[in-house]
Parts: sequence; C-alpha cells; structure tokens
Amino acid sequence: MAISQEISYRLERLILDGGLAPEQKIPSERQLAARLGVSRAIIREALHELQGRGVIETRHGKGSFVASMVSGSNRIDDQSPLMHLFEGHPRTLYDLLEVREQLEGQAAFLAAQRATSLDRHRITKAFRALEETDPLSNARSDHSFHLAIVEASHNPVLVHVLNSLKNMMLMTVQASVANLNPRQEMRKKIVRQHRQLYDAVISGKPGAAQKAATAHVRFVSDAMRDMEKDGSEVIRMPVPPDASARHSQTNL
Repeated sequence: MAISQEISYRLERLILDGGLAPEQKIPSERQLAARLGVSRAIIREALHELQGRGVIETRHGKGSFVASMVSGSNRIDDQSPLMHLFEGHPRTLYDLLEVREQLEGQAAFLAAQRATSLDRHRITKAFRALEETDPLSNARSDHSFHLAIVEASHNPVLVHVLNSLKNMMLMTVQASVANLNPRQEMRKKIVRQHRQLYDAVISGKPGAAQKAATAHVRFVSDAMRDMEKDGSEVIRMPVPPDASARHSQTNL
C-alpha cells in the first residue's frame, strides 16, 4: 500500500471514529503532516484521494471539510461517502448493526402501537414473501420485511433516518444472509426470530416487538463477530449495480 493510501485510510478511520465529524473543517496540510509524521506532499495526495471518493469536499476560499456521510438521495444505488467507507473498513459493518439494533427496536415498538390495518397487511405480505424466498438468497425480502415495520412506526423522522441509510442497511442484511443462512442452526434461529417479531407487531405488543427486533439484530452481529474470532472470513456483500431496477419497497 502506498504511503498516501495508508494516510487516507488513517484519515478515514479518524472520521469513522468521530475524530473528524461531518461538515468539520480538515486541519491544514501542515498540521496533518506534523500530526501524522509525513510530508505535505503525501498529505496533499491523500486528501486528493479522499476528495475523489467524496469523503471530503473543498470549498473555495475556506478549505477542505468532511463531507456529509449520508447522501440526501434515497436511490438504492446511490453511492454515498459512507458506502465507500463501509467497503474499506470492516468494523463499519458492526457500527451499522448497532444503529439497526437501536432504531429498528424503537420502530418495532411504535409499529406495534400504531400499525393500521393497511400496515398490518403490508407487513404480513412482506413476511409471507420472506417465508417463500430461498433463505440463501433472501436478502431483499428480509430487508423489505424490516422496512415494512419501520414504515408502520409512523414516525417520519425515524422513517427518514433509516430510509436515508437504506443502502447500508441492505448491506448488513446481505452480510447476514451470506454468512449465517448457509448454517442450518443459524438459519433456524433467524427464522424463529423473524416469526417472533412478526407476531409481536401484528398482535400489538410493543414491548415484545422491541425486544424481538433488538435481540434479532444483536444475534446477527454477535454471530458474525464470533465467526471472525474463530478465524472465519466474514463476507461483506456490495449492493449489485442493477439493484435499483430489481428492488421494490414493500409498502410504497
């Protein structure tokens, strides 16, 4: 790996770890060179690489800033800066699963309280589709089932936040399907967890729905962490380039 690539990777880690926040101004080349122990020319090259990937942006007369990590576009094939960081930094998978655990847990709680008859119909339709899809290639139906529950929360802020992260959330589901579903015992547990989540939401049991949603995502995260600890490689699946053509939301 070239020195400039190593420096750009370190800067990306700084962004992912919160050392540099979205919209924050990047320190000067001189400051970064002193901090990282390399020449300004190397810093300039690393920043150019990050700019090319959309991770930072240069504002005329003001300097360079960390870009907004999540694109304003809701297109399924949109490549936001955070999508690029996801592909290059393995830990980001677990960061995203932490977000899913908390937000989908709350969404399930609210959906159990607020779901209309139409919402329940959509959730049931998505759940049936998930049951009928090959478990070794059911990432999209799995994702659609969770999205149907999120939409039923009727909290527009929560829906917008998760929808803006839709690409990345789909990638966590793809990772789960690729790594866990081929293992029969894991697959059985995930099927059972989806059923528990479905039953709790449809039955209007907020506490049980929240517990089921958070437990499911935590199980997926813990299972893949355990795989890595045991020396297995965790597959991280990119969204296919024709995803937008094939993907359809369950309830829109």
